[in-house]
Amino acid sequence: MNARQWLFLSLALACSSIGYAAAGPQEAKGLWLTSEKDAVVKVDDCVDKPGALCGKVVWVKDMASTTSDCGVQIMQLDRFDQEAWRDGWVFDPRDHKKYKGVVRVKEGLLNVRAFVGTEILGKTEQLERIASLPPAPVCTL
Repeated sequence: MNARQWLFLSLALACSSIGYAAAGPQEAKGLWLTSEKDAVVKVDDCVDKPGALCGKVVWVKDMASTTSDCGVQIMQLDRFDQEAWRDGWVFDPRDHKKYKGVVRVKEGLLNVRAFVGTEILGKTEQLERIASLPPAPVCTL
């Protein structure tokens, strides 16, 4: 193999692996818009539990609703393992129940999986990363 072929092969291999970088524990942090585009969740370190990841509703489209979920903590996951946050809970504001949870970042989406018993029988909610909060109204926390 000559130098030119070696260079081409090296570049091709490097480019093909760029899209497959594993998501680290910091990738889940940020602002995430729900799939219905009616709420934004801020995911960050838990204030009261070092090393854990928490998510709180920081924007709701319909603030006038008497059932506004502003300020509600919807997740707490205690450890990062095998490209996912695990060992915690997620809260579904629609049915007001806590479930076991796993959170993964994949292809720019936050996949929040809620389940009872085993993960395979759960349901996944996909949230889209956003750079900033939508215009008012903003939750007053």
